[in-house]
Amino acid sequence: MSEKIKETSNFLLKDLSEKPEIGIILGTGLGELGREIHVKKEIKYSNIPNFPTSTVKGHEGKLLFGTLNDRNVVAMQGRFHYYEGYSMKQLTFPIRVMHFLGVKTLVLSNAAGGLNEDFEIGDIMFITDHINLMPDNPLIGINDDNLGPRFLDMSEVYNENIIRDAKKIARHNQIRFQTGVYAAVTGPTFETPAEYKYIRTIGADSVGMSTIPEAIAARHMDMNVFAISLITDLGVEGKIVEVSHEEVLEAAKAAEPYARKIIKELVPKL
Repeated sequence: MSEKIKETSNFLLKDLSEKPEIGIILGTGLGELGREIHVKKEIKYSNIPNFPTSTVKGHEGKLLFGTLNDRNVVAMQGRFHYYEGYSMKQLTFPIRVMHFLGVKTLVLSNAAGGLNEDFEIGDIMFITDHINLMPDNPLIGINDDNLGPRFLDMSEVYNENIIRDAKKIARHNQIRFQTGVYAAVTGPTFETPAEYKYIRTIGADSVGMSTIPEAIAARHMDMNVFAISLITDLGVEGKIVEVSHEEVLEAAKAAEPYARKIIKELVPKL
């Protein structure tokens, strides 16, 4: 794996004048943030050696290098998911590559179902902790000591200082926000009412199908992590309705300008 990581990172570093400091995963509903980036280099996933390709509607499948608020960034327009059939190592491969490119801080986003009774559709939730309900982990297998330790401490996955700055930005801009625990399941089915109840009972405030594998891989390499959920539907008893992926995309699109503003103002502080 490490040889493939080096091959891919060396390919991407060609003709790149400045290394990125910040990596951004433009998850569901955050693709528009890519338009805010002053792009210096753009490349399709299909043209990158060893890279998977995104198969999900709303995920464009491009890697963008450029500047956002005068900081050098690399952004993924579209991510990979376990339910697409990729292994954990495949879907976290881009995070490994980002580390070799020079990225020190990773910003993640996702669309999620809200489980907390106080949440509303359109809320932005800063992730403070997570519960991994996926049946796999990107660190299973022979550990590469050049990437990180065999046994990884997970007492603070999501950087508390960054969360504090994000809260200040949201308050200053009068943007409604929540904080909470994110749970990840495999998908691609949305949860049943009983599953929503179970996941809420064990302590989660939102649930989705991504983010945690990437956060684990990033922390394995000692990268700082910040993550947000856009609450696109509710898994609260009495408020559960039939939902489609198209409706999730629409709800994420409505919340996107607020999340985009927060991340844009947050980047200079990272």
